[in-house]
Order: sequence, then structure tokens, then C-alpha cells
Amino acid sequence: MALLVRVLRNHTSISQWVPVCSQLVPVSPNQRQWGRTLFGLSQKIKIAALRMYTSCVEKTDFEEFFLRCQMPDTFNSWFLITLLHVWMCLVRMKQEGRSGKYMCRIIVHFMWEDVEQRGRVMGVNPYVLKKNMILMTNNFYAAILGYDEGILSDDHGLAAALWRTFFNQKCEDPRQLELLVEYVRKQMQYLDSMNGEDLLLTGEVSWRPLVEKNPQSILKPLSPTYNDEGL
Repeated sequence: MALLVRVLRNHTSISQWVPVCSQLVPVSPNQRQWGRTLFGLSQKIKIAALRMYTSCVEKTDFEEFFLRCQMPDTFNSWFLITLLHVWMCLVRMKQEGRSGKYMCRIIVHFMWEDVEQRGRVMGVNPYVLKKNMILMTNNFYAAILGYDEGILSDDHGLAAALWRTFFNQKCEDPRQLELLVEYVRKQMQYLDSMNGEDLLLTGEVSWRPLVEKNPQSILKPLSPTYNDEGL
């Protein structure tokens, strides 16, 4: 089960394609200072964006999604799950003004760098990879629009958006749609409960389980941590 995901995890590392990753250091819980120059602030947001994207690919239980949503263990399934979590991060960070929108652009940039790197690891022909990247880009922006409409609608509207994009119009079990609608709603509620300044500083996001064992813990996010430079 989930052999592809394990292979990708064993052979890809974000630090291989983003030099700034090597600059990340263990964080301490006491210091929270913003950089005073625009360049410093920009760099901090980039690092926070990297952390946030990393949370989408390293803190998500892909195998549980494969199992409960009956998804094939493929690169496309990995991308659909990642896309969903990236979108939820974008929705949250767009609420944080200009800095949040800038962070959104950086998150998307890191996502495409990662997708391309993983395609190379899998040995995809460069020409085929380029064509697939164009197709995935188009699908990404179409999915974002659909999910944006769905989250602002009722559960039926959100279910329709998930059915079209996440399940590629092939979900025959309404329980799977119900599970995913519940997951997105509780996840957005959880993200909204996090302090926006903390997210801009650290980019650290944790994800609720697909199936909640302790519903009472949903609105209890962990306190963020910082390093000596306020990151």
C-alpha cells in the first residue's frame, strides 16, 4: 500500500532543490522579532512559505487518503491530495493582507519546483514531464477556482467541487464525499483558529486526521515556535 509515496519520500528532499532549506535551524519558543528591512521580511516569508508547503507534503497521511478514498497509488493521486492541502493554506493566508498574498505566490512556486523534482526522480521523460506540467498547471488553477466557489457554498456545493476535481468525477460512494467535505470544513476551521502573525512568522501548520479520533481537540492548535531570528 502506498508504495509510490514511500519511494518519493525516500528519494526526494525539499532541501535538495531549495537552498534556503539548509538555513533552517532548530527554533526556540521565546523570540518573535520581525526583520526591519523589506528584504529581511521577504526572506522570512519565503522561509515560512517553504515550511508551510513542506507541511502539505510531509505532514499529510497520504496512505490514509489512498485507503479511505479508494485512490490509486499514483503520482496523480499524490498531486490531487497535495493540491487540496496547498489550496487550504492559500485560502488561510489570503486573509493576511499583502504579506499573506505574497506568501501564497511563494508557496505555489515551491509546489511546482517540488512537482518537477519528483517527476525527475520517477524518471519521467523531460518532454513528457514538460507537457504534464502544463496540463497540471491548468488543472491547478481550475481546481482553485472550483474549490473557492465550493468553500463559500453549502456542503452540496463543496461536495460537487470535490467530486469534479479530487475524485475526477468518479466517486460512486457518497460516504467518501461526505468524509472529505467534513475534512475540509474542520481543517479550514482549524486553520482559521491559528494566529495569522504566527503563520507568517513560522509557516508551521499541522493537519487534523482524515478521521477524527478526538473531535474536541480540533480547535486546539499547537503553539508555534521560533528561532533566534524570529523565524
